[in-house]
Amino acid sequence: MYTQKIIKLLRRLAGIVLGSRGRFESAGYWQNRYQNGGTSGAGSYGRLADWKARVLNGFVEDKGIVRVLELGCGDGNQLSLANYPEYAGFDVASAAVERCRNRFTGKPWQFALYSPEKVASAGRIFKPDLALSLDVIFHLVEDAVFHEYMKALFSVDAPYVIIYSSNGNFAVEAAHIRDWVFLNWVDANAQQWQLKQHIKNQYPYDPGDPENTSFSDFYVFEKQVSTGTE
Repeated sequence: MYTQKIIKLLRRLAGIVLGSRGRFESAGYWQNRYQNGGTSGAGSYGRLADWKARVLNGFVEDKGIVRVLELGCGDGNQLSLANYPEYAGFDVASAAVERCRNRFTGKPWQFALYSPEKVASAGRIFKPDLALSLDVIFHLVEDAVFHEYMKALFSVDAPYVIIYSSNGNFAVEAAHIRDWVFLNWVDANAQQWQLKQHIKNQYPYDPGDPENTSFSDFYVFEKQVSTGTE
């Protein structure tokens, strides 16, 4: 059964699902969620978080990655398991950004409120080796928000992009979830990026155990360098 605290949180969240025009606003949903003590969700905790960290830390070590840029740092719990020498994280929720700044004081990591312009600037200045999107894409409910985010992610001047998300393989039953077939977007809009690896989830989704399973997989992309010849 729900505790009174959880019931109170759910009621507050329900109040901001619809914006001024009666449409769901994903940014407002997450800001309100974090402001009211919510977390990034089950995917950033427990065995799912541990498995994701093993995959990502292994990739970073194997490829000699130094600088990681993430679009959607969330509450920082997943990040607490990361072995990234340098890091820049963005989020649409100022409450999440502030939470991460307080949590990781003293580390060579930086956090900022998300905007495509800030991400583009960070790409030029920070010069990341890897851009990350973890458990974010299926939370981008609005068409324009999804397209803007995907463009920002694949415009970062990094040799690798890693996405952890569903890809048209999940029956959505929540207002804040939309199961995009994001690989179609990549095929149509980011042809210079090649899918190098699809890592299936070690704990595939089980409706009987939603807190410890997930419909997301890892997708590893590498940017193809043009040789200037036909």
